[in-house]
Amino acid sequence: MSLHLGVNIDHVATLRQARYRTMLCAHNVEPSILQAALEAEAAGAHSITVHLRADRRHIVDEDVFVLRRKIQSLLNLEMGNTPEILEIALRVKPDFVCMVPENRQEVTTEGGLDVAGQKDALRKSVGLLEANNTRVSMFIDPDLDQVRASAEIGASMIELHTGTFANELGVRRTEEAQRLKAAAELAQSLGLQVNAGHGLTTTNLPELFIVPHLVELNIGHSLIARSIFAGLRTAIQEMLEVMKGYPETPNK
Repeated sequence: MSLHLGVNIDHVATLRQARYRTMLCAHNVEPSILQAALEAEAAGAHSITVHLRADRRHIVDEDVFVLRRKIQSLLNLEMGNTPEILEIALRVKPDFVCMVPENRQEVTTEGGLDVAGQKDALRKSVGLLEANNTRVSMFIDPDLDQVRASAEIGASMIELHTGTFANELGVRRTEEAQRLKAAAELAQSLGLQVNAGHGLTTTNLPELFIVPHLVELNIGHSLIARSIFAGLRTAIQEMLEVMKGYPETPNK
């Protein structure tokens, strides 16, 4: 099975909100979140990822419901573990939910979720979502205790946070890649699907290929940044071309 690509379109919404945050019902609102999703699908994306944050800083509720109705690929909803967003997720019934930490001071998600420290609260939400036919992933740093905790609470998947890997160079990047490799190997042995994302680009991605058992990458910022100059379809197709170099791994 080839490595899949989930395209995060949050930053398309960020651009929209820069001008239309208080007038989303206006006839001339742009850019369109739905159009971005359809462009990503046309380019070969396997899923569409959006993060419905508590402060609605980019994606808003209506975006999620529209995407659920209109896209043909899979919908991945990133969310913090709060009652309000959980209730929306149970109504939307996305194909996947990825539980992430939220910090109101951050621009975008930075760092993994402390699953080990929140097992009781997360276990309840995971159970409700999985019973609602939504597979649940934990966005975690490549920490073996966090991998084990993710399996213990009943999650189907983990998404390894690759931000540190992306931000480092040389020996430190190599060391982080080894941490990711060890986490992926443990996750696979525990029956968890292994995804990864954050900070990945066509330039640094080949260095991640030592990490086995990867099923899907979730990438947003670099694709939207590249799309300014090349267009979204081209940006996604360039990424998919690089992803073809990922080696097949056993028991994937």
